[in-house]
Amino acid sequence: MNMKIEIWSDYVCPFCYIGKRRLEQALENLSLNTEIEIDYKSFELDPEAPMNTGLTIEEKLAHKYGKSIEEAKEMPKNMSQQAIEAGLNFQLNHMIPTNTFKAHMVAKLAEKRGLKNELTEKLFQSVFTSGKDIGDTKTLLEIAGEVGLEADEVLEVLTNNTYGETVRQEEAEAYEIGVQGVPFYVINRKYAISGAQPPEVFVKSLKKVIEGEHSS
Repeated sequence: MNMKIEIWSDYVCPFCYIGKRRLEQALENLSLNTEIEIDYKSFELDPEAPMNTGLTIEEKLAHKYGKSIEEAKEMPKNMSQQAIEAGLNFQLNHMIPTNTFKAHMVAKLAEKRGLKNELTEKLFQSVFTSGKDIGDTKTLLEIAGEVGLEADEVLEVLTNNTYGETVRQEEAEAYEIGVQGVPFYVINRKYAISGAQPPEVFVKSLKKVIEGEHSS
């Protein structure tokens, strides 16, 4: 059987990156004798988010949740621990809150060029480990170039909003199927998994999917 996993996620969502790595670990553990296609779909946690305002992640969290800066500094600690357990090195104190619409458009170009997996990983790593502003055009050009995309083609996409409609359509589809938070996984258009589940939960769910597909 073939398996298609569609994943709605956002590049400034820490649990989307953790979930990505946990799913990869689960698929590795399963060693499936089947062709697996992973399709990353666009989802903005905050479509109205401004570009880099100069606020730190602690300042943004404090403002969003009505906390003091000191209280806000405590909030990412559990998240960082989960990242470590997934084999990731989060540097949340360097994270730059920004708008991700441009990044999602560049990802659609990468998909067309067969580089979507490489760019997805690079964007997550740029946000959570390198502290880069992926809402910035110059930064996006650098990141895209590192995975093999041509600068003039990326710039054309960003200038003309080439894949803007595609991004909006994928976000609209998420709301239509009831996605209320990301990461959100849809397998073979029949089965759904919500959240950055532990690898063992992914393994159990994927086994159920395989059993269900074989019996249908």
